[in-house]
Amino acid sequence: MTRNLGTRMLQAAALGSTGVALTGAGLVGVLFTEAKLARHWVGKPTGEPPFADGVYGSGRGREISIAMLGDSMAAGLGVATAAETPAALIATGLSERAGAPVRLTNVAKVGAQSSDLDRQVDLALAARPDLALIMIGANDVTHRIQPSLACAQLQAAVRRLRATGCEVVVGTCPDLGTVEPIAQPLRWIARRWSRQLAAAQTIVVVEAGGRSVSLGDLCAGAFRENPREMFSADRFHPSAAGYAAAAMAIVPSVSAALGHVPAGEVVLDPAREEGMLPVAFAAVEAADRPGTEVAPAEAVRVEGGRVEGGRRWALLRHRRRTELPAGESTETAETADEHSTATAA
Repeated sequence: MTRNLGTRMLQAAALGSTGVALTGAGLVGVLFTEAKLARHWVGKPTGEPPFADGVYGSGRGREISIAMLGDSMAAGLGVATAAETPAALIATGLSERAGAPVRLTNVAKVGAQSSDLDRQVDLALAARPDLALIMIGANDVTHRIQPSLACAQLQAAVRRLRATGCEVVVGTCPDLGTVEPIAQPLRWIARRWSRQLAAAQTIVVVEAGGRSVSLGDLCAGAFRENPREMFSADRFHPSAAGYAAAAMAIVPSVSAALGHVPAGEVVLDPAREEGMLPVAFAAVEAADRPGTEVAPAEAVRVEGGRVEGGRRWALLRHRRRTELPAGESTETAETADEHSTATAA
């Protein structure tokens, strides 16, 4: 499987980039110095993300259980309240669309790489989730983990979750080229590595039966123009506004995975450049256009019929984002107190 994945990753990279060429000891020295400076400016994460487990929203529908897996971005490091974490924002948005309360279980870990997903899946399955969200990849890039290895670990996690009947939506690797302390040419290289990993993640997620949503430079313009607003105090993790932007892109795909799709979005819209493509082509398109959803062709019904083509083909969609409703969890305060007591103990 790893060999075949490597071939598909090379195909996707060839389609979407010209590659990275490093020549000369001088350039290598510049990159090494810039990397050291960036690590110094960013520093190590401090504090803990807010504890956000609980029930969000309300409604007459059956309670929906979702689990969040991944790294510090999935955990919500950088914001002050549970309601500002991406998992809570997504749970609130899903509740609004589904007309039902959403129970959230967040097992993401600060600093996690894809190698930690197997452990997180064990924890997530204990909550019997209807849907699992995964946001992973940034630490694989910064630690220079082989993309083929990181993607194999991600694919194994998706397959384990899908085997239980759980729907899976993966927010692919964000664009590390938007991180303010990183200077050129390291910023350009970080962007290329991030996008190549995101494209490879899309391939393995779709082949395992899940959906991907490209995060990329989703708010590149806003990040460049207002870095103080879009980044948290550590200048690496998103702020509440940054997490909200990511959540707005993910909520429509989460809702669609559970069958809660607005009537106008049931049929593919060619005017929005939606359609069925080979998986590698769809992966590159998604990496280059943040907010794009890629799903297995057989997982989506179009005009009342099942799309044929198998998992070598994928459906590419640009779903319309909606403003997220504001709202606190109905149980967060109580469960947060219990969590704080347990942590102290």
